[in-house]
Amino acid sequence: MDTGSGNLKNQWKETKLKKVVDKFPPRLKDAKTTSDIDIDWIYTPDDLEGFDYLRELGFPGEYPFTRGVQPTMYRGRLWTMRQYAGMADAEMTNKRYLFLLEKGQTGLSVAFDLPTQLGLDSDDPRSLGEVGKVGVAIDSIEDMETLFNQIPLDKVSTSMTINATAGILLAMYIAVAEKQNVTQDKLQGTVQNDILKEYAARGTYIYPAVPSMRLTGDLIEYTSKFVPHWNPISISGYHIREAGSSAAQEIAFTLANARSYVKSVLARGMDVDDFAPRLSFFFAAHNNLLEEVAKFRAARRIWARMMKEEFSAKSSKSMCLRFHTQTGGVTLTSKQPLNNIVRVTVQALAAVMGGTQSLHTNSYDEALCLPTEDAVTVALRTQQIVGYESGVADTIDPLAGSYFVESMTNDLEKAALAIMDEVEKKGGSVKAIEEGHIQREIHKSAYKYQQDMESGDKVVVGVNKFATGEKERFEVLKIDPSLELKQVEKLKAFKEKRDPQTVALHLEKIREVAKTDNNMLPVFVEAVKAGLTVGEISNALRDVWGEYVDRNN
Repeated sequence: MDTGSGNLKNQWKETKLKKVVDKFPPRLKDAKTTSDIDIDWIYTPDDLEGFDYLRELGFPGEYPFTRGVQPTMYRGRLWTMRQYAGMADAEMTNKRYLFLLEKGQTGLSVAFDLPTQLGLDSDDPRSLGEVGKVGVAIDSIEDMETLFNQIPLDKVSTSMTINATAGILLAMYIAVAEKQNVTQDKLQGTVQNDILKEYAARGTYIYPAVPSMRLTGDLIEYTSKFVPHWNPISISGYHIREAGSSAAQEIAFTLANARSYVKSVLARGMDVDDFAPRLSFFFAAHNNLLEEVAKFRAARRIWARMMKEEFSAKSSKSMCLRFHTQTGGVTLTSKQPLNNIVRVTVQALAAVMGGTQSLHTNSYDEALCLPTEDAVTVALRTQQIVGYESGVADTIDPLAGSYFVESMTNDLEKAALAIMDEVEKKGGSVKAIEEGHIQREIHKSAYKYQQDMESGDKVVVGVNKFATGEKERFEVLKIDPSLELKQVEKLKAFKEKRDPQTVALHLEKIREVAKTDNNMLPVFVEAVKAGLTVGEISNALRDVWGEYVDRNN
């Protein structure tokens, strides 16, 4: 695309712009995105030199899916409004789910506590003080039944943020569904199951990389055969971004991890089109609205080309990058927390204009506590106002054709591909993580952000600028400490009801299968039905595989 506007833009800069800038020094002399990409004063057609509409954009629902994965997008139906929730015990969390569904939420999203994520029962000494603190404590199938009491699992889509113990929790979900007379082929939802980002950015891993990748692959293989409407993995850039990455790094490390998962499953002998259509992704939405929109568009295009050109996918569904978005938890501030409502609104707009398939909007009080009912209602209403009142969902990819957005999409694609090439040269994500390369790159980005904030180059309203110094009072949600004791007592009573010989037989079977290449999921399903707990199953695997020790810290 050559209109000659480039020369005219330069003339404008050297004459009209320069005259004003010399007289009135600008607020920003230079501007950059979080990915260190320069932002020009204005953009013209010449910033899209060689732009090919069909190659770069095409149409919604068509390769390379830059404009969205569905032909109708939000004109067909709005995204799934899915509020992430989990607190204390299963009973308390179930009440929150019923409350959210009654308020108009259209999907559930389960937050588990740290012991559950780390494969520790609530009565484990290492769980002391952490039970139910950052999510719901799930020890047994009994807890899972309580969690989904009065919730028909054939009608609700459920997302579970769980990784190292993902197979065990999915097994419990399947077993609870069976008790509701819902067969596993009717279940819909997602389990995160993305262990690589745990090593790189989050830390809730248990086993070394090789057996962990095996468990991830087992779940993908099992669901492709028996739970066909389930997304067996949500490859997460969200936690990479929360750890401090730039937008370009978020795309790059997420898709580099995805490449490793695809290669791992292909090595099992599966055809790419038998599992790739159910791979899903999870991204963050931060405050730089236009960069975020471009990020989502660039990620879709890179994935489509990777699947088609590198992995020879034939099905267009294998080339569609479908993703859930959560607004940026790390962007929330404990000072002037009501400002977070505005931040979340901007981020929700970025996700929607970027074409997300589902969305969680954070509550304004999350920098202070688990969300109160008032705060979570505002968060859900934010999505509903964006969907029904703002008009941004009335047309597909509303910012397409913007010189700036298209240029930024191209720049982010180029930057992300360069980072991905660097990971591939190191032998792929697993080796790059084991060497600490990905962690170091994220840490560098996080350190730069912190420096910019402390120097004032990066403005955070109410924190390093426009701070009032006044003490603010907000109602915070407090978890009753006695709930931990209640959970431990409940677990003790559950264990006492079981037949010790049956438990021992299932534990031995888990250890035996762990030493083979057989899929672990059928064994997990039978074990949880027999009453084995998350901690017991995890410990049996620890007996065989050991635990991962991070040598890079």
